[in-house]
Amino acid sequence: MDKNVNWSREVKIERTIEALNKNNINAYYAKSREELIDIITKLVSEGSVVTCGGSMTLFETGVMDHLRSGRYKLLDRYADNLTPEEVKDIYRAAFSADAYFTSSNAITEKGELYNVDGNGNRVAAMLFGPDKVVVIAGINKIVPDVEAAIERNRRFSAPINAKRLNKNTPCAKTGYCVDCSSPERICLEYTLIKKQRTKGRLNVIILNEELGY
Repeated sequence: MDKNVNWSREVKIERTIEALNKNNINAYYAKSREELIDIITKLVSEGSVVTCGGSMTLFETGVMDHLRSGRYKLLDRYADNLTPEEVKDIYRAAFSADAYFTSSNAITEKGELYNVDGNGNRVAAMLFGPDKVVVIAGINKIVPDVEAAIERNRRFSAPINAKRLNKNTPCAKTGYCVDCSSPERICLEYTLIKKQRTKGRLNVIILNEELGY
């Protein structure tokens, strides 16, 4: 990467981390995937009960492999041959987990987390329940403000996720949101986390990579 481009990206990350910390959200810059795992091992003790929300970033960074390593007691929503009822049980058990891992649809440079969900289990756990939430995001998730976060979801993350999930929605065909009324619509639960009350509960780790949707 060009050193000047890298400088610009790092300044953006540092600015966002400073804003997150001011909002009582612990924020970290992981300069490598190895450093990311090191931060996680310091945040979440061995033997902890952990689980996760739906996230491509967790797979791309190797975090899912780390969670499955035996270091933790993982409630694995992606385990083979789970019935829909068993998956629902894991969603519910997530509220009493020691740590919940996920990503975010967008993080503003003002230190806010914007998310859109289909079932609501991911955003619900981010808001309340698990003792600790660990959000992992690439630099591509950083946007200037909430308006840009909304636009990012409409123009990028929602259509791509609908396509990934093989949903029969207009955005999976057009590539952009039309605020549809499709029964297969995945954009149903909208949340904005502006600040955090409990210090140390919400933790955001940012990498200087393009990760997830």
